[in-house]
Amino acid sequence: MSGFAPTLNRVTASPRQLTFDELETPLSETTFVIVDLETTGTNPSEDAITEIGAVKVRGGVVLGEMATLVDPGRHLPPHIVRITGITTAMLVGAPRIESVLPTFLEFAEGAVLVAHNAPFDTGFLRAAAARTDTAWPRFTVLCTVKLARRVLTRDEAPSVKLAHLARLFAVDSTPTHRALDDARATVEVLHALIERVGNQGVHSLTELVDYLPDVSTHQRAKRSFASALPQAPGVYLFRGPSEEVLYVGTASDLRRRVRTYFTGSETRGRIKEMVALATRVDHVECVHALEAGVRELRLLAAHTPPYNRRSKYPMRGWWIILTDEPFPRLSIVRRPAEHCLGPFRTRSVAADVADTLAQACGIRTCTTRIRRGGEHGPACPPREVGACPAQDIHDESDYGRSPDLVRALWRGNTDEPLRALRARMEALGLTELFETAARLRDRTAELTRALARMQRLSAFAAIDQLVLARPREGGGWDFAVIRSGRLAAAGIAARGTPPMPVVEQLVLGAETVVPDGTPLRGASPEEAALLLRWAESDGCRIVSASQPWASPIRGAGSWREWTARATAAHVTAGDHSAGDPADATTYGTHR
Repeated sequence: MSGFAPTLNRVTASPRQLTFDELETPLSETTFVIVDLETTGTNPSEDAITEIGAVKVRGGVVLGEMATLVDPGRHLPPHIVRITGITTAMLVGAPRIESVLPTFLEFAEGAVLVAHNAPFDTGFLRAAAARTDTAWPRFTVLCTVKLARRVLTRDEAPSVKLAHLARLFAVDSTPTHRALDDARATVEVLHALIERVGNQGVHSLTELVDYLPDVSTHQRAKRSFASALPQAPGVYLFRGPSEEVLYVGTASDLRRRVRTYFTGSETRGRIKEMVALATRVDHVECVHALEAGVRELRLLAAHTPPYNRRSKYPMRGWWIILTDEPFPRLSIVRRPAEHCLGPFRTRSVAADVADTLAQACGIRTCTTRIRRGGEHGPACPPREVGACPAQDIHDESDYGRSPDLVRALWRGNTDEPLRALRARMEALGLTELFETAARLRDRTAELTRALARMQRLSAFAAIDQLVLARPREGGGWDFAVIRSGRLAAAGIAARGTPPMPVVEQLVLGAETVVPDGTPLRGASPEEAALLLRWAESDGCRIVSASQPWASPIRGAGSWREWTARATAAHVTAGDHSAGDPADATTYGTHR
């Protein structure tokens, strides 16, 4: 071994992260690279590496060693010289880190990186990689300090410093604060700790990684739930003691995702409680991520699992409808109708939008029941206490224009009410009623967002059949057959497979969908939105469509820029727009 000419095993591939299959490798067949550094200090962002020592081992056999001094480009502090015995003169002529680091990464390629107090060593190596524009691989890293704290009791090892552990395990190599000596001592400490955990049933790298965090024995024992799952996209269902569904999730790799629930990487108390109750994990394998996402939504709606927080009630949003009476009013309900706007997450948001709609379209807000042939107006509250927007309209035939305007706005046939709101904002700004103008701006923005969302989803759901294709990573195609806003079939054509025969078979076997008369034709808003995002994603193509896919020319989509700017003004103002006319009126110009 030479201080400036490291001994090492040469490899040719670039470093990479271990796959889950490799993590299943028995510890006796796992390659470890144990590394130790000497540095000019303790701060990776300010200090530099002065020596690297590394040992590559597998199954207790040393495969190679690497050791070299490194010129840090500065004088060494006296206390570092006292600790390590390395002097500034010893580093004259040593290679710089930019030439040493690639050699170390080549030496460590494909191995598990081990260090005693690993955050210190990897912190310096990563900082050196950043300074030299060297790509840092996503190594699997083990820390022998952390492992020792999990394996040894405080009585047995009051300290887990390397020198103390070397004495405890009576290793042959003595730590000297020189990189290669300390790396050799760490190798023997690692082997002693692995021998200890082997007595606790830890025999593979996966089990060792799972063992390190503070995971209960009961939680760790359930790892077998994941062992039979495929490494494929799909949906998983945790079931409880009475076969009830506790939790539903989706994954691109079912086995890998479910395995994480039984390791220390899962820190959510609610989910730990769920795992403790679970008795098994069921799964539904899917052809691609889109199908998995749709099936997850449908299973959430079917089972309403107690440990899921979102999407359990996809049809329980709030909708604004027109009542069926001589002088229709806007009403907030749970179920959509033929003409409606929604869904809204909360009733209060729906109420605010309904009030804005009523003001813009002249819909009455008084609650008096009016019989067929009756007259509107006499029972409305006085203007001084909040007049009804339709107070001056008394005849039913005259009033009918207001509900028609609402329906036309919802369908995207007109944006006249939005323009009227904009004009009112500008008038308020001119009279310096900036707070009132800002409130109207925010409510109008909420209305345009709701209209744009509804009109986009309605246009998408209006297509009886839409076949989409998106390129697969590595070649081939993902396919989706969508009928009336619902996924009717999903499939793939692997690289080299003719795609059109696959499409034909998918269409022939696709689910039959019977739409209803609501704007989304019975589709779940969340499912339709998920499919629409996929349809609009990069690379997605239309294979065929039963009719044109088009948005209304007077729809709220044309107000997208105005809405974005109004929303930005609201956030910037922090709900305090008084005194600044620009906050309320600048966004009144619609192009």
